[in-house]
Amino acid sequence: MSFPFKPRSGAVPFIIYSALWGVLFGCFMSTLNNYLTDIHGFSPKDRGWLEFFRELPGLSLVFILALMYKVSDWKIMRWGAAIATVGVTALVLPVHYAIICFFITVWALGEHIIMPVRGAVAMQLAKPDKGGRALGFLSSIGNAGMILGFALVWSVFRVGPKLGFKPNGIELYNTVWLTAGALAFITVLCTLSKHVVDVPSKRPKLLIRKKFSIFYALELSYGARKQIFLTFAPMVLIKIYEFRPEKVAELMAVSALVNMFFGPWVGRLTDRLGYRTIMIADTLILFWVCLLYGFAHVIFPPETHPGVAVRIVIVNFLLDTALSTTSMATSLYVKSVASNQDELTSTLSTGISANHLVAIIAAPLGGWVWVKYGVETLFVFSAIAALINSGIAALIPRREPKINT
Repeated sequence: MSFPFKPRSGAVPFIIYSALWGVLFGCFMSTLNNYLTDIHGFSPKDRGWLEFFRELPGLSLVFILALMYKVSDWKIMRWGAAIATVGVTALVLPVHYAIICFFITVWALGEHIIMPVRGAVAMQLAKPDKGGRALGFLSSIGNAGMILGFALVWSVFRVGPKLGFKPNGIELYNTVWLTAGALAFITVLCTLSKHVVDVPSKRPKLLIRKKFSIFYALELSYGARKQIFLTFAPMVLIKIYEFRPEKVAELMAVSALVNMFFGPWVGRLTDRLGYRTIMIADTLILFWVCLLYGFAHVIFPPETHPGVAVRIVIVNFLLDTALSTTSMATSLYVKSVASNQDELTSTLSTGISANHLVAIIAAPLGGWVWVKYGVETLFVFSAIAALINSGIAALIPRREPKINT
């Protein structure tokens, strides 16, 4: 496949930026939950409240970008990386867990600022008619970087104890945070290339229109189910099945590998069967994924069925991650309803805001449900949300409109 980016456009530093961001993101995500549990004694309720604050930058993203409408995308990437550098490096400080929550929110602010502009930069740097390939290349680079980040965490927590460090000690976690901070700082330097395109792209606006009502409802139900899984699925692995950081990293690495191959297959299947069919089938499968994830240890107690429950949970964790790629079907549905590209971009942006709105409610509420009624009840709610999502998708007309180009 030919290189999709224009020569002397800043593509090389952008690729390095994207790859390193994938590495540090893999380090952060595969370590965070164990760190909160081992070092700061977080309960599921604490984890839910942390997610409330961590998702606030995502909810306010459209307003943050609106304030920076005259700022180039490269400078936004630089500022986001600088903010993330401060947030992740500060985790090495021996401070109260409330301050740690603040640092994680700072990291999340940097992460969310970067999220929407990387794709825009990829499009700016792409050769004519190579925008799709440029985005695909960016996705592959990011996934490869995440796998490397997972491998790095695995190495730290496997080799560290052999060198005399405590298996769940603060020294190993600090090694990960300092490494991630150094990588984040290098991404800041990548944005200083003299070849960068120093112009802003058109910012998405918050758009609410009646014809997108089904899409808004889909985003709300999907956001509730996904947030429960995103926040509490790793906590299930740690609290119930006693996964150490290296085991979490292994599972996430396998998950990223699955996504690299599953995503393109889902795309072809969506073109063949239609977005309505994929959206309904996806959430019907996720209904059972949620139930099995919450009840595996009850149906197959380790005392009588050793190892069975953990295998079921691993398979369902991978299924949930793989099926997240079907979100492209929702985007195709919006494209079929939208009148033009600007309306499409703005509507998808509104969907992200709706998604984050329900996320900041679902996370602390989910932590309370786990503590009050048990993890099984929490994943029952997640399964119900998936079922509601299927019902909403079924409202989409069977005869799909032609997709706008």
